[in-house]
Formats: sequence, structure tokens, C-alpha cells
Amino acid sequence: MAIRESENKILLEKANALPLRPGVYIMKNAAGSVIYVGKSRKLKNRVSQYFQNGEKNVKTANMVRQVKDFDYYVCDTEIEALSLENTLIKQYSPKYNIRLKDAKSYPYIKISEGEYPRLVMTRKRENDRGKYFGPYSGTSTVYSVINTLSAVLGLPTCKRSFPKDIGKERPCLYYQLKKCCGVCTGGISAEEYAEKIKFASEVLRGNTSLVKRELRARMHEAAESERFEVAAKYRDTLMALDRLGQKQKVVASPDAEHDVIALYSDDVCSCISVFYIRDGAVSDKSEFVFGKDRIVDESNIAAFICELYRVREYIPKSILLSFPLDEGESELITSYLGSLAGRKVSLRTPERGDMKTLCDMVRDNASEKAREYRESAEKDERVLIRLMEILGLEFYPERIEAYDISNLGQEHITAGMIVCEDGRLKRADYRSFKIKSVTEGTDDYASMREALARRFAHLEDEEGSFSNLPDLILLDGGRGHVSVVKELLSEMGLDLPVFGMVKDDFHKTRALCTEQEEISIARENALFVFIYKLQEEVHRFTVSRMSQAKSRTLTKSSLTKIKGIGDAKAKELLKALGGYTAVRNAGVDELLAVKGISRRDAESIVEYFKKDKG
Repeated sequence: MAIRESENKILLEKANALPLRPGVYIMKNAAGSVIYVGKSRKLKNRVSQYFQNGEKNVKTANMVRQVKDFDYYVCDTEIEALSLENTLIKQYSPKYNIRLKDAKSYPYIKISEGEYPRLVMTRKRENDRGKYFGPYSGTSTVYSVINTLSAVLGLPTCKRSFPKDIGKERPCLYYQLKKCCGVCTGGISAEEYAEKIKFASEVLRGNTSLVKRELRARMHEAAESERFEVAAKYRDTLMALDRLGQKQKVVASPDAEHDVIALYSDDVCSCISVFYIRDGAVSDKSEFVFGKDRIVDESNIAAFICELYRVREYIPKSILLSFPLDEGESELITSYLGSLAGRKVSLRTPERGDMKTLCDMVRDNASEKAREYRESAEKDERVLIRLMEILGLEFYPERIEAYDISNLGQEHITAGMIVCEDGRLKRADYRSFKIKSVTEGTDDYASMREALARRFAHLEDEEGSFSNLPDLILLDGGRGHVSVVKELLSEMGLDLPVFGMVKDDFHKTRALCTEQEEISIARENALFVFIYKLQEEVHRFTVSRMSQAKSRTLTKSSLTKIKGIGDAKAKELLKALGGYTAVRNAGVDELLAVKGISRRDAESIVEYFKKDKG
């Protein structure tokens, strides 16, 4: 205790020497790893608070106890500090910060470029001429929106390419059922199709009311001109849009457009719930649950909200919060979002009326998600405590690493490593190893030894999956595997518990084992299911990585059969054109654009695949 007080005194002196300027601070533990990143408009005041003897919440106190030093960056403005904070959080993934998943993991709806654009689901935002909307909470929401809009507006969902395929084949069943406008028939012009895409774009932006007004005006205009068939089509589209609205939960007036952000937090977890309200109805929602170590305060919330909207296509004019923010943080968020949106964005916490009721509803949703998380966490904790008891472990197995070996004959021997923290899979920490030491035949023991040796050679890494020691190692194998790995760890000066996950004759989990004995888990139902899931997951991951390596080799080796194409050119072709099928379908001019490909090479490739297609 006295040592900690002495350390805090030293850190407080360092903090008191900081300038009263905007900036970012980086807290580090004894190993030099970054455990927390924060920003402040006055660095000295903010950082010194951590090391004073005032009252702190449990999560902040836990973080401060681990701080041995800190670095800082001075910025010219708070906006600059906010941007730097988000960059550093992505770079270091600190233990105590809350953050969004990488944007690439969220699904978007893309309206592709071209004369006849399509609505497609994608997880990758490219620098092209397509329009992106989202991100959405999940692929089910994306496909539901795409299918509904396609049906409402009669957009094609087939794989035909327009205008190339117009008039080449008979229209499909969707056209006969009047669920498609029938571009393939040639009965709809590019201008008419562009109008449908315009309406789809407005609906995706949340402007359903605008689309309805325009459709209604055109319907009346067509009726007055006695173009009754055209008016009927507009009427049907209006009715379909009304049905779309009826499927959504109406929570506000028909013209209401808000995003509502609510927070629930306790000692076990925190949950941020976001409802996206368009035309008075909940069009989508997102929930973000963070474990007991994650610090949720005003500074963190500000960074989270700004990052949330940085990856979104659309920012509404009004954002409602269920919790108060001080004036400085609120001004920072509105300034940042305003610069992203190109117009003013309002941020407020309603204190009464319908908007307060709406915020309370979203907070109740956050509270319910937190309750589900707590129940799941308690169940996981009971399983891990039982695992600790049955294996006789000295420590609670907070971090578990499981390993497996997979191969196709003597080729592509691959080791996979998965990570489970607090009973939950941590996919960001998964790793795979291409085994190099086994060159003749197959040797699971040698392969496992190489994989673990390479993994623990990186313990000194400051960040990343390899920087943390596991509390328990599980191997997909028996006593021989355990013996080999225990010997390796002893040579490396590491004392870690290692157990094998033994399978029966049907390749199902049977028991855990040491070098000398098997430990039955057959009657421990919850524990059996937990171990079974780990064993299946590490096997799935390892086989998938091995299959990817095999697939890359096969496609590259197929290209090397072409005269003049070696490994280097094959790799460049696959990289530049995006895959084997693209190379196969490419013309001479496309191939010539690839680095290192001569006209003779391009003609050889085209000739080779022409014979193959024939």
C-alpha cells in the first residue's frame, strides 16, 4: 500500500507539470503496455485527478492501480485531440477503453455504379463510385431492407447483367408476379430505372416521407392527365411503402427523425443502445456491451459517439441522449459531427415529454441487454471455476489458449490458436502458423512444438495477442502432445498448465488429460459443452486456414501451367485482378495492365483459357 502511494505521488508530480492545453494521455502498466487512452481539454487537470486521493468508481480505481507511467501528446484543439484519441485506441486496443468493432465488420448496403445500379450487401467500403448506406446492425437487417425495397420498387434481384442481357432471355417468374420491373424485357428505360434508384437512395437515407410526397404528387399528375395505368403504379408503390412502415415499431410522430443513444452501467458491465428513428419508426438499432473492466465516462462516451458516426453514411439533424454531458463535451461532439455532416447537428438530453419517454425506452433496452450479459457472464464464471477445481489449477483461467494441427497429406501443415477470455471467444486474438520445420512426412508432435515455440517467442511484444500469458493451454491431442509441449515450456522457463482434449473413436470430446492420466468430464454437463465448443472451434479455425493456403496454391499453380507464367507473375495476376475467375475471364488489354505481363503473356493466357472453355 505504501509503495502504491509513493508511486501515485511521483505520478501526481509528473501530472501537475503538464500544460493546461488540449491533448491525449496514454496510461501504461509495469510491462510498458498501453492500458488506457484518454483526451482532455486541459491535460494537467484531467490527468492529475487520477492520482489524487479523491473518490473514484471501481473500474477507474482498478485501472489506476495498474498505472506505472504515462505519456502524452499536446494538441492545438479538442477536435484534434479527439481524432488522435480514436487513432491511438485503434492502434493499441487498450484494455480499459470502450471502442467499436472495426468498420469492416459491419454490413453496408451499396448502390453500385453503372447504367442499371443494383442494391447489394457489402462489408467493405471501397473508394469507388458506388453509394454506401449504413453500417447496419447485422446482415439480416441489410437483406430485409434490400428485399423489401426491391419488392416495393420492382428492382431486379437476378444475376443478369444490364444493359448487356436486355432482350436475350425470357423474363423470370418475378416479372410475371409483378415483383420486378422487367429491365430484361427492354420495357423500362434507363431514365425510369434511375428514378427507382433515386427513390431507393432517399428511403435508405431515411427520407421516406419525401419519397411518399413525390410519389403522391406524380400519382395525382398522372391521374389528371388520364394516364391511369401510370397512376396505378405510383399508388401501388405508395401502398407498399406504407406496409413497410407498418412493420416497424412506431415510437414518435410521422415526421420524427432522431438517433437515440442510451447508456446503462453497473459494476459488471456497461451497455450503449442506439435506436435509429426514421419517419417516427425504429428503422434499426445497435447494442454495444462492454465488460467489467471497460471504463465508461464522459470522455470515453464522446469518443465513442464520434467514432460511431465517422463510419456511418448518414447523420441525423437531431441526436437524443438518455444521460447528461457537460457543456464542453457536448460542444465537442456537435462540432465534430457537424463537420462530418456538413450542417448543424443537435445533441440534447430531454428532461420531460415524449422525447424523455423515448430516451427512457431505449435505456430500458440497454438495461435488458446488460441483464442478459450478466446472466451469461455468471454462467461462464461458474464453468471456469469448476474447470479450475477439476484440473487443480492455482489461478482462475481468465485466458485460455487452445491449439490444433491440420494438414492435407504432407502439404500445408497448419497450426491454429484460438483464445477464450472470461469464457468468451476472442476472435481478434486468433492466430495460425504455417509449419516450416516438418518437411518430410507428418509429425503432429513436432508441428505442435514449433507452433508453441513461435507463439511464446513473442511474449516480449508490447501489444497484441502474443503479449499476454495464458492461464491455461489446451491441446487437441493426447498425452504425447502434452508431454512435448510441457518439455518445450520447461526449456523456455515457463510454468503453465497444459492439458490435452482427448477425442473418442467418433472424434467427439471424451476427456481432458495430463501426461499421466485422463480426467473425465462426461458427467460435468456444462463443462463438457464448454470444452466441446472450444475443441470444435479450434478445429474449424485450423482447417479453414489450412484450406485457404491450399486454395491459394492450387489457383497459382494452375496459372503457372501457362507458358511464360511463373510464380511471381501468377501472384501478381491474382492480386491485381482479384482472383482466378477474373484472370480466366480477362481480355488482352486487362491483362496488359498488370505489372510484369507482356503482350505475349497476355495472349498466352487468353489462348489457354479459350481452349479450356472450349
